[in-house]
Amino acid sequence: MLKVILQSWQSILPFNERARDLRLQNTPLWLYQRDILAPYIDHEIELLPGQSLPGNMNEARIVYRDNLFFDAEYIRVFISEAQKRKGPSRAALTLKDGAFREHCLPLSISYTQQDDLYLVDLWYFPEGTSSNDLCEPLVVNMLAQEMGYYHVPTYMAHQQGDLTYQVPLRFIIAIDSWVHIFIADIVFGLFGRGARFEHELKHSPMFMLDVLGHALLEGRQVLESSPVVKIGKNCAIDPSAIIHGPTTIGDNVTIGMGVMIENCIIGNNVNVSQGSQLMLSVVGDGTFLPFRASLFMTTVMDYSMIAQNTCLQMCVVGRNAFIGAGNTFTDYNLVPAPIRARDGLGDLHDSNRPVLGSCIGHNVRIGSGMVVYPARMIESDVILVASDTRRVVNKDVRFEDSDHHKFPNALLHQRLYPRPGESIPESW
Repeated sequence: MLKVILQSWQSILPFNERARDLRLQNTPLWLYQRDILAPYIDHEIELLPGQSLPGNMNEARIVYRDNLFFDAEYIRVFISEAQKRKGPSRAALTLKDGAFREHCLPLSISYTQQDDLYLVDLWYFPEGTSSNDLCEPLVVNMLAQEMGYYHVPTYMAHQQGDLTYQVPLRFIIAIDSWVHIFIADIVFGLFGRGARFEHELKHSPMFMLDVLGHALLEGRQVLESSPVVKIGKNCAIDPSAIIHGPTTIGDNVTIGMGVMIENCIIGNNVNVSQGSQLMLSVVGDGTFLPFRASLFMTTVMDYSMIAQNTCLQMCVVGRNAFIGAGNTFTDYNLVPAPIRARDGLGDLHDSNRPVLGSCIGHNVRIGSGMVVYPARMIESDVILVASDTRRVVNKDVRFEDSDHHKFPNALLHQRLYPRPGESIPESW
């Protein structure tokens, strides 16, 4: 089968980078897509915006936009159902699908509405066909189930009880906003992995016996056993660390005394120091977390550092970022007002999330002791220093607002991620 990749040139704020180059589940999106589709593909071509699909060719083709994030089970069902048809098919979703309605559609610009369907930029063409006009919508349900994750006490919000996500057992989502990265990594990724683990335990006696057998042989609880906690090569893990699965830990990882990890993805060459707590988070390759750093439902991309006593909740942090000691990223409006976030065009809309953290771009440096309000974005290459005039970040911070412009040696901080159409001045 031929794979045809349609490029999306939409830049994702605040990273100033295309979705295909961002990391999801600690893997660049383009590489993740390639690995998922590898069992079906013989060769591939990539089309620039405006280029037309190849003409009638005597081979089947799968065509997709490169800002899509999907899992193996969704692709398997989509291709299997499409191959049963005589003509070409295009993926579609409906508002009856809770995961799509609650998590994919808000803040998105990538879906094409057709009556009560929302068409996705994913097609299957049988041999000898290439016309998009002939495509029939193919709805693959994501099998969402409601899962609670947060309880709001009545004294904080009398109309809220348990906060829930619609967690799919298989999924597809277009990455148009940083919020979609959060959804893809945490809700569809980590929550989804937990849901699939529970589903397999209930419906596969052999899997359940395998997990229980390993737990008995290893003298551990089920969630601490090797089928659930997968550890890479050359890792140094202190015996006092508590690690609950499903958790995946990469190679050359150091985990210190008193660390607590629950349902996380930890990349290669990561150092998690004493007393740090990680829950439902994705930690990218080369990341360093000094003592007592805390992550809750947060994505940290590669080669970043989260300093001691800093707490990030429901946040997304870009690569090569530094967040100093004692910073707090809030995730909840004390006055019950909707939390707004920016869509793929940069416009503010209701995020459809009662709790949501913030987003830090690439190559950002944040000093100590700051408070960041929910859903605020800090653009790539920004430096923030706590001062009498800036202790609380209550609005988006653009590169022009960076504190390093006030420094006498401002040029020492190189800008690596300009906005589309902007150029980086030469440093000599």
